[in-house]
Amino acid sequence: MGKEYLIQEKPLKALLKFVMPMIIGNLFQQFYTMVDSVVVGRFVGEQALAAVGASYSLTTVFISIAIGGGVGASVITSQYFGARQYEKMKTSVVTALTTFAVLSLALGSFGLFFSRQIMVWLNTPAQALPQAAEYLRIYFLGLPFLFMYNILSSMFNALGKSRIPLYLLIFSSVFNMILDVILVRSAGLGVAGVAWATLIAQGISAACSFVIFLREMKRYGKSWQGGLFDRDEFSNMTRIALPSILQQSTVSIGMMLVQSVVNSFGAEMLAGFSAGMRVESICVVPMAAMGNAMSSYTAQNLGAGKYDRIRQGYRMGYAIVFSVAAALCLWLEACSKPLIGMFLGDEGSVMAFETGTGYLRFIGWFFALIGLKMITDGVLRGAGDMKMFTVANMVNLAIRVAIAVTCAPRWGIFFVWMAVPVGWLANYLISYGEYRTGRWKKTAALKS
Repeated sequence: MGKEYLIQEKPLKALLKFVMPMIIGNLFQQFYTMVDSVVVGRFVGEQALAAVGASYSLTTVFISIAIGGGVGASVITSQYFGARQYEKMKTSVVTALTTFAVLSLALGSFGLFFSRQIMVWLNTPAQALPQAAEYLRIYFLGLPFLFMYNILSSMFNALGKSRIPLYLLIFSSVFNMILDVILVRSAGLGVAGVAWATLIAQGISAACSFVIFLREMKRYGKSWQGGLFDRDEFSNMTRIALPSILQQSTVSIGMMLVQSVVNSFGAEMLAGFSAGMRVESICVVPMAAMGNAMSSYTAQNLGAGKYDRIRQGYRMGYAIVFSVAAALCLWLEACSKPLIGMFLGDEGSVMAFETGTGYLRFIGWFFALIGLKMITDGVLRGAGDMKMFTVANMVNLAIRVAIAVTCAPRWGIFFVWMAVPVGWLANYLISYGEYRTGRWKKTAALKS
């Protein structure tokens, strides 16, 4: 059956077929914040770019929570799908949607009331603080839409339907770009304009995803007759989702904590660093997508009892990661200045340009490390082997924060750059050591 290609076709072909729509879709999702930065940097000014950049690391944390929760919950769905236990699959889906709806409302309410204080805690420069807080308040209003869309996207991916989220993302991203220009340049709403554009586009995308997903579920047996929450499925899902949220959030939480260090260097460096982070987020997309694809691939094949295919797919992941990393390195070395200039325009300060280009030229050499980390974590997560998975990601976070916080204030912002690949390497080595033990074959999350 075509819908089961992850457990039937050759590993390399299956992974590429599955991951390419995810990469393209995730790139379009990154364009939300990237276009926000380009529009405000070009049409409002460097201070506005710094304001959006100051809140970027925090908003990325919530995106990571949504993606991590969805990926973690979809592991259960993938394993039930691979085992063709469709009624249990539906139970896990409904439980996941209910759980994350409640979580998104709670987080959104908290953020709405404490946006300004959060920005103060992150040492946001005074001149950027009002606009950053305003952007964040509007962002939190749309948090339930963000969660709904990402959870549903992960569920589509669990079923091997990765093209559906792609089409929706293309639509919503293009719509967001159009609204950005209208609300910022024509209506003159400034930073608030890009925030409202994102909220509206994500809301429409989430509603469409929900309608399509309900229709998709009807293909797997009779209409759902159960309740909105199942305690056993919630327990299974939580065991996978919490470490997955941690893994997805590690980079973002590290960025948020490190952001407070960068903020202390002033608005010019903050603007350059913000531009650099936007480009980095694009570069990380294929690596993160490979990790998420490896989770679904592992979970489906584990549910079908095909252990050799998992090892074969993991080896193919190495080939994909190194190929992508080499291309990214060449791209950043050749194009770092025009990429930063896309955000800052002709009026950007020398310090902002030097900060942004310096970061990109350094980090470009190390994307293979995060790719290896992601695919190894993906196997462990897909198998439900979460203990060392969690330890590895905590070590990654601790290293990044410790180096940036202790060294950068004393010896310069370059130590913020250095902390990133060191954390990635430590994470990979710990996860790879766990993979080599083979314990992941015995820790499947699927319960009979």
